[in-house]
Amino acid sequence: MNSPSVHNPESTGVVQFFVSVYFWTSLFLISGILFPLLLLVWFLTVMFDRRLVILHKCTCILSDITFMANPYWKATIDGKKKIDRKSVYVIVSNHQSGADIMVLFKTHATFKWVSKKSLFYYPFIGWNMWLNRYIPIERSRGRSKMKMMDKAKEAIKQGNSLMLFPEGTRSRDGNLQPFKTGAFRVAKETQVAILPIAIKGTFLAIRKGSLIINKNDHLKAVVLDPIPYEEYKDLQPNEIAVKVHDLIQAEIKKN
Repeated sequence: MNSPSVHNPESTGVVQFFVSVYFWTSLFLISGILFPLLLLVWFLTVMFDRRLVILHKCTCILSDITFMANPYWKATIDGKKKIDRKSVYVIVSNHQSGADIMVLFKTHATFKWVSKKSLFYYPFIGWNMWLNRYIPIERSRGRSKMKMMDKAKEAIKQGNSLMLFPEGTRSRDGNLQPFKTGAFRVAKETQVAILPIAIKGTFLAIRKGSLIINKNDHLKAVVLDPIPYEEYKDLQPNEIAVKVHDLIQAEIKKN
């Protein structure tokens, strides 16, 4: 009689450690190798591509390459056809882990990230964020938030969509946190549609505060129906936040 197989947590931990080292090393190398090419794209296009659409598209491809190099993860985008490439949106998504950013890049939508300023100083990845003219914010400073709001509204006037995480930070337990109102104030003041996106599975891929990469074949972003300005114009920003929060929450709870 064959003895039953025994799961060895220590062996699994060793595998996870080496997979994690491989992932972060490959991400750094891919970013480092491609950054000079992205810099060249910026140099060749910045004079006629004032919104830096071409550079952003190349940055999306960088995310695609990173996924191809990581056998532990597969990402799918549902509802991608709901994104009108000619429309301007305030795009909002839940925030489960560091993998969310790579998943959202796979939508290949054209947008400007609104992201914490510290990320802009990361080698290669952060420098590329400066090149793309993404919008930094320092969470704890009111003046920085006001400056972010001004830059965000200006970006929309120039024809750019915005991408924000209205929770403000990654979830500690995978549950959806309350939404802050900043994104919805910008949407209301600029009168553009809101595009909600629900992310699933990334919390299990990388937990907050950890660098360990976990196997997860179910990273998914679900693009929900856009919410036109006419549907929320009579609501206050906090009411819009609750409305969008509930839509994303309902999608996350689906299998």
